[in-house]
Amino acid sequence: MSRNRGDQAGSVAKRFATYALIMLVPVLVLGFVLAASYRTEANRRGIAQGRSEAVLMAETAVQPLLDGRPLSRGLSPAETTALRHLVAGVVANGDVQRLRIRDLSGRVVFSDDGSGYNQRPEDGAFAAARGTGVARLTHLNSDSVDTGRVGGESVEVYLPLQAGSPATRVGVMEVYLPYAPIRADVNAGLGALYRNLGIGLAVLYLILFGVSYSVTRGLRRQVELNAYLAEHDTLTDLPNRTLFHRLAEAALARGLRRGQPTAIAIVDLDRFKEINETLGHPNGDRLLAALGQRLASHLRGFDALARLGGDEFGIIVNNVDDAGRVLHRIREVIGQEITVSGIPLSVESSIGYAVSPDDGTDVDELMQRADVAMYEAKRRHAGVVRYDRAVNHYDPDNLALVTELRHAIDSDQLVLHYQPKIRLEDGRIEGLEALIRWQHPTAGLLYPDRFIPLAEQTDLIDPLTAWVVERALRDLARIRAAAGAVPLTMAVNVSARNLVRAGFADQVVGVLDAVGVPARYLSIEVTETALMTDPAGAALVLGELHTAGVQISIDDFGTGQTSLGYLSALPIDELKIDRSFIADMLDDPDHAAIVRSIVELGHNLSFRVVGEGVETERTLVALAGTGCDVAQGYLIARPMSPARLDQWLKEAHHRVIASVGPS
Repeated sequence: MSRNRGDQAGSVAKRFATYALIMLVPVLVLGFVLAASYRTEANRRGIAQGRSEAVLMAETAVQPLLDGRPLSRGLSPAETTALRHLVAGVVANGDVQRLRIRDLSGRVVFSDDGSGYNQRPEDGAFAAARGTGVARLTHLNSDSVDTGRVGGESVEVYLPLQAGSPATRVGVMEVYLPYAPIRADVNAGLGALYRNLGIGLAVLYLILFGVSYSVTRGLRRQVELNAYLAEHDTLTDLPNRTLFHRLAEAALARGLRRGQPTAIAIVDLDRFKEINETLGHPNGDRLLAALGQRLASHLRGFDALARLGGDEFGIIVNNVDDAGRVLHRIREVIGQEITVSGIPLSVESSIGYAVSPDDGTDVDELMQRADVAMYEAKRRHAGVVRYDRAVNHYDPDNLALVTELRHAIDSDQLVLHYQPKIRLEDGRIEGLEALIRWQHPTAGLLYPDRFIPLAEQTDLIDPLTAWVVERALRDLARIRAAAGAVPLTMAVNVSARNLVRAGFADQVVGVLDAVGVPARYLSIEVTETALMTDPAGAALVLGELHTAGVQISIDDFGTGQTSLGYLSALPIDELKIDRSFIADMLDDPDHAAIVRSIVELGHNLSFRVVGEGVETERTLVALAGTGCDVAQGYLIARPMSPARLDQWLKEAHHRVIASVGPS
């Protein structure tokens, strides 16, 4: 594990070093761009400085020597002598490389070195003759009409000359100034600028590096935390089902490679619900956390422990010939007294386990068989039970059916039948209940009691429920569209395992959004037994669904042990009276009284009440007499395929089931 962390740290360091180098590239590009910009600006300023020197020379030294006559007439002897005297000094000092005087047509009338006579004027001369000075960076004797050796860099300036009183434009001065002194001044300032730029970019890079390092480290910590939370239970800090599955896969592979047995065990706490109800859920959570710590401290170093959900734990026992002995010891550890909020408690547990390779080599298969053994341990109050193929209730045919069910979900072998419900007030269709069937390729049509209990013992119940919800809602959307948006509701049954799965409510809402059915037209039906499996978890999920607008219905009401206090605290919209009370309410006064009491209780709590299992006209009339709101049963319609339902609904548009009321 430490080596993996070291590898991860090295990988992170390499990635950050790469990121730092990548981040350096734009900083360097910015530096090059700014340096080029500074160089261009420095050259522009150097040329501007040369132009300023030329302007000063023209205004203070050359123009005063002219008498104001147009230079097209040529220079007077006095002007020529004065200019030669001027040029001799500045050229000798190196301040000027060449001086020419031109008339307004560009013709040279004076040249200190005798060049330029009878040559085609440059464009700059014409621009200056029109009053626009021109300055540019060039080399002496680099023009096409020049002769002689090309010299160093120069600032070539053309300026208009004005003389006389009033001053008029008389000609053009062409002067070449050495650029080397100007460049030295420019470079001196540019060097300081480059140095400051380098320091600034270095500081910028260090700041960006520091910010990026800090942000990256924070993000890395957050990613690591999220990854940890995604694989660990927040209450006990133990691995969750996802990580347990991965650990089990590694343990099985290692055991098979070494020829060693590996046991997968499921631990379920007995009567944990009573502790929750008696001491409250916070104390129940404290008990689970304390048990998790105790179990972790008593496991061998190479075994593994996880909280799978609710009061269920998973254990991996590696390389032991008698896993049962280890698990019996673990059960004794669980049963030791533990103090929660000052109250000493003793908790019993049921443990089922399966051993690889004898009981299987696939993680899902072994976990399912360990689950089967755990339920057998509960049924027999045996404490610790190993999976046994000879147990009739969990025979190989059932296990094979579970495997086939996994493929059935993917290959569209499942179908939904729908049973209508009517309002007792006016006999109109109120909604539909989705009932799953399995069109098995060899066994024919299988009803839910054949495969749903098996699915509930495995994780298959989750994709199975997801399939039912989506298919039922898509059929409802189609039916509503065909019937002009008739306000039918769709009821879907969910199991206890669905209600303790994180994200179940979000999954349902996502399907509603995807198919475009308003949430109020979906009713989630859950039994009292499912509610009591994990009351806190069930209440949380039902609350999320109710907030989203989904209707909540308690199915088979009257057969469970739900307290009225708990019932009133749940976001319930509907009670469905169990069919066992409806079926013989005409013959059993006690059941008739129960039906009336449930209807009254439901109405007092503002619930809608549904009676299911209505099979005769007399039962329908009697049920209506109790004030029940909705009826469902074979008298109204048997569950039917979508095609048959479409025909039934068309016929129902032409007739409304007779209103039934108190006789």
